[in-house]
Amino acid sequence: MTENTRNFDQWIRGEFVSLNTALENLYFEQENPDNIDGIGDELKQTLLNNGRELIVPLLKEGNTDEGFEAGFDLLGNVGLYMAACRRHLITEPSRETRSPLVEASALAMQLGASVGVIPRFASAHLETHNRAINGAYKTFTSLPDEALFIEYNTRAALAYIRASEALLRILPLGVSHPVSADLLIAADAALHDVLKSNAELFEKLNVRRFFYSVRTYYKPHRVGLHEYRGANAGDFAGINVIDLLLGLCRADDAYYSQLLVDKFLFMVPQDQLLLRDCMRRQSLMDSFLAELSQPNTASDSPHLQRNLGLFLQVCDTHGQTALQHHEQLVKKFIEDPAFDNELENQSGVTASGPPLPVLLRSLRKLCDMRCAIDRDDIPSRYHDMQQLRAALG
Repeated sequence: MTENTRNFDQWIRGEFVSLNTALENLYFEQENPDNIDGIGDELKQTLLNNGRELIVPLLKEGNTDEGFEAGFDLLGNVGLYMAACRRHLITEPSRETRSPLVEASALAMQLGASVGVIPRFASAHLETHNRAINGAYKTFTSLPDEALFIEYNTRAALAYIRASEALLRILPLGVSHPVSADLLIAADAALHDVLKSNAELFEKLNVRRFFYSVRTYYKPHRVGLHEYRGANAGDFAGINVIDLLLGLCRADDAYYSQLLVDKFLFMVPQDQLLLRDCMRRQSLMDSFLAELSQPNTASDSPHLQRNLGLFLQVCDTHGQTALQHHEQLVKKFIEDPAFDNELENQSGVTASGPPLPVLLRSLRKLCDMRCAIDRDDIPSRYHDMQQLRAALG
């Protein structure tokens, strides 16, 4: 880490957090916390100027070629600064054709291109690649609800990753291998960890604070000429690896493959490679269907029977996590407060950019695919799941 990089990192972990927290507290005192224009202008100017003063020498310093981790970490810091400027209306994509954060944009684009990701902060910067120093990791604010959101999202992401790694190890063994049962049990346990972690988050997180003081840092913003969607907690390969390996979603489905294409560069490069490899694999569901199509297979193979029962359990648990996310997190923390305050059609409510009603329809469709709901307007695996359930002895 160079001296310029170290100085910027210390600022991100220190004054940057204090300025954002002070602004959030000012906004939250207003009758309408969504109306932030003209509030705390002096603090906003300090944030803008102090960040720029630290970024200019970094841009002049150029690429120091310290490897992916260093470059990705610095990109995260630049991205956090740009996201904060967007949150405080220092920059706003609808009123601009290019970002006014010229130096930050230039540095972000250089870093993003060099490490192979989008030139803005992604969820990995706050979750799986957020290095703690003396127990303190990077945040936008010091608000307890932001800490809750980041910590529990990190727990859920790592649990999804554990489940995906267990399922991946079944591929070279085959679905009738005795040890594949152990891997299916491990995957199911990891998905139950997701359910537990999310349930605790939903119980502890303050709805109003999340909606007005945490969600607002994940909005789309411009880097240079281009507007990039906001970071999303699902921007890692694990959850899609589970979708594809279970066979509940398919890479040859135009809707689902578009989701993957849209998120590729929001993931770290090793996740991009993993997901591309997974897209060409036969799913476990199709492997079970293929084995069961052979005469007398089910009755002749107790291991296949046991593994099939465990596989169906994993599918059911994965569906439960999807329902939990859609019917608790999305509804409680985004949908209800947005509609209650008549903000559902306002730009910037969603991290991905489209109006909230459009996003909700898309999320419902994805949830139903993961649950294998009986719908004829989506490529649901409902009938295949019914066939597998019927094959259980």
